[in-house]
Amino acid sequence: MTTRPPSVLCPVGFSEASRSALRYAAAIADHFGARLTVLAVNDPLLAEVAATTGRLQSLASETSRNLERFCRETLTPGSAGPKTMEFRVAVGKPAPEILREAKTLQSDLIVISSRGRSGIRKMFFGSTTERVLRETSVPVLVAPDNQRPGPSLSEIASHLKRVIAPVDFTSASPFQLTVAGGIAEALSVPLIIAHVLEPVFVPYSVRVVMPGADPARRAHAEERLAALATSLGPHVRAESMVLTGEPSEEIVKLAAAREANLIVMGLHSSGLLGRRMGSVTYRVLCQTHTLVLAIPPKALSSGTNKMHAKSVKVAAG
Repeated sequence: MTTRPPSVLCPVGFSEASRSALRYAAAIADHFGARLTVLAVNDPLLAEVAATTGRLQSLASETSRNLERFCRETLTPGSAGPKTMEFRVAVGKPAPEILREAKTLQSDLIVISSRGRSGIRKMFFGSTTERVLRETSVPVLVAPDNQRPGPSLSEIASHLKRVIAPVDFTSASPFQLTVAGGIAEALSVPLIIAHVLEPVFVPYSVRVVMPGADPARRAHAEERLAALATSLGPHVRAESMVLTGEPSEEIVKLAAAREANLIVMGLHSSGLLGRRMGSVTYRVLCQTHTLVLAIPPKALSSGTNKMHAKSVKVAAG
């Protein structure tokens, strides 16, 4: 029985921001021997106009040619590159088409830019990226738009100094930490396991009878972090940190202060009516210019961590 090679999907919008995502996707696909599919999505209204004028086929062909040219111009000439790269053109709204293609191709990873063609970073990142993160069932690597990654994963890894895994002690935390620990071990970099305690109001009457409430909360969080850390392999250099403040702000500040170039976060919602991707993850993505690997809750059950498992094997020799 043969095992299919890993599959990476990289949607591009022909923007400068999407060049960064494409470079990351190509380096990852090259390293893991994965098939790289580069996807462009034509606007449905434009396609409708093209169809009424009999130019629908020429629109698809022209988009495909532009896609190939975009890849040639973006990827470093002479680099190994992915062993298998294909180009696909779809018609529709970008996010649904990206999700549909990921399902059809059985993608193990989606690599996408943090923003789209507008080039305007407001209080939110690209709407297409946001919807993909809300509905994906496979991990998504969100590439910052201010970086030009090297042509190979080894070169990219040489610039990664630390990995941060912010955990919230939900049922998704152990798998999130397994992925983060595997990456840290594979790249031989330290891992920071962090939990942020949000300030809580304690009535005066309660503070009188429970003067040690805050220290007790911190001690409890430190115990839980230590318990999670025991699940990591012996070769993972990990440290645990308990911070206090607004979670997304503290995570972004920690990444900057400790020069952590990769944040591994969960996409689950913290409540029945909360954001699908988790409000903390959403706000971190809005604020950071760091590479973020977002792990959806279905990744564990659907077995979409093939490349993570392979990276651990590579590191172990």
